[in-house]
Amino acid sequence: MKQRETFQSRLGFLLLSAGCAIGIGNVWRFPYVVGANGGGIFVVIYLLFLAIMGVPVLSMEFAVGRASRKSPVKAYQELEKKGSKWHLHGYVALFGNYMLMMFYTTVAGWMLYYFYGFLTGKFTGQTQEGVTALFGEMLASPGTNTFWMVLVVILGIMVCSMGLQAGVERITKGMMIGLLSLMIVLAVHGLFLDGGAAGLRFYLLPDFEKFQEVGVGKVIVAAMNQSFFTLSLGIGAMAIFGSYLEKKNTLLGEAVNVAVLDTFVAITAGLIIFPACFAFGVNPDSGPSLIFITLPNVFISMAGGRIWGSFFFLFMSFAAFSTVIAVFENIIACDMELLNISRKKSCMANLVLIAVLSLPCALGFNLLSGFQPLGAGSTVLDLEDFIVSNLLLPLGSLIYLVFSTWNFGWGFEKYQKEANEGEGLKVPDWIRGYVKYVLPLMILGLFLEGIWEKFF
Repeated sequence: MKQRETFQSRLGFLLLSAGCAIGIGNVWRFPYVVGANGGGIFVVIYLLFLAIMGVPVLSMEFAVGRASRKSPVKAYQELEKKGSKWHLHGYVALFGNYMLMMFYTTVAGWMLYYFYGFLTGKFTGQTQEGVTALFGEMLASPGTNTFWMVLVVILGIMVCSMGLQAGVERITKGMMIGLLSLMIVLAVHGLFLDGGAAGLRFYLLPDFEKFQEVGVGKVIVAAMNQSFFTLSLGIGAMAIFGSYLEKKNTLLGEAVNVAVLDTFVAITAGLIIFPACFAFGVNPDSGPSLIFITLPNVFISMAGGRIWGSFFFLFMSFAAFSTVIAVFENIIACDMELLNISRKKSCMANLVLIAVLSLPCALGFNLLSGFQPLGAGSTVLDLEDFIVSNLLLPLGSLIYLVFSTWNFGWGFEKYQKEANEGEGLKVPDWIRGYVKYVLPLMILGLFLEGIWEKFF
């Protein structure tokens, strides 16, 4: 039997897992949600839910991977009781990874396009209207969207084809160190902008009036949502890294480390965005318009804006690519085990498959803009994002949770034994009742709230 590859270093594992969790949402959603929900109060509630919701489920996903030494599709078959059907979720998880990449490759392509645009001076001297028009032109062009999406797929597959240690781990490690360094440089620069301090106060000081105005219940739900979705749990994207992991460290400790890195990036993103927006009198919003319209306008009006804009979109490209490479690795490893093929064959097949599957999203803003699946103004991207974020992630997390804590699955004792192997933070006995009965209800509540919000 061929020996399973393992990580070269613990740092490689942590940076790769954090890279998978750190996505574009950390930058275009987190700071806005903090600002809209009472600043520092929201951050405290978010951290609490990250500790009591996100981290336990992350440790379970790691444990399923490490105990089975298999990719998410085969992991259940290795651990489940004979005759049970848990492994069906493995196929759903693989589908979720494909579905995530069907829109993420297009958005990652936008980041590269904007990095290239700032680097070559395309944005220099543009008016606010000009910046808005450039974003519209990019979306309206099937050729631009397809070219950059395909480039992302090619680059991601090339990295994965070099193997776990030589490709995925080595390149992600370099990218993540670059990402964290760029963030610190951008954040420090933002703090020294005239008027930047007001943005900092808005972002991090507790705003009890805003907290009451929004409503305690809504702030808590927003914090639960953010803490849960930030770690990309439920589609086996983390289980695969558990399967490459040695047994030197406990899994709860590793889950905490990944959550801390993810949170550092999310909070630092706000340190970049709010001082810059306040210094130039721009309202920080959320989503694509923040990244592609608001911030380019801010960079253009800054001294040395071309350099700072290039840095920012290089950082955004790294954030997007770290997720792309991590999820590609999961897909490639699953297909290698399922079809019993080599890494090279799996890479070649997925190069074509993912590029083709990503086309509807790339064309959803232009040739397919008439298709509005979730109502007027919605796009293919909105549909694919809804399926992954509102259905596959929460339900998949619930399945990992129940599988790891109930005896008709793998069971709490086996999960606890696996998670506690090595040095570090142990899963205590007293947590059993909480993860078995309370946590599933919280995740189910989030799932139902997401559906209700979307349709009612």
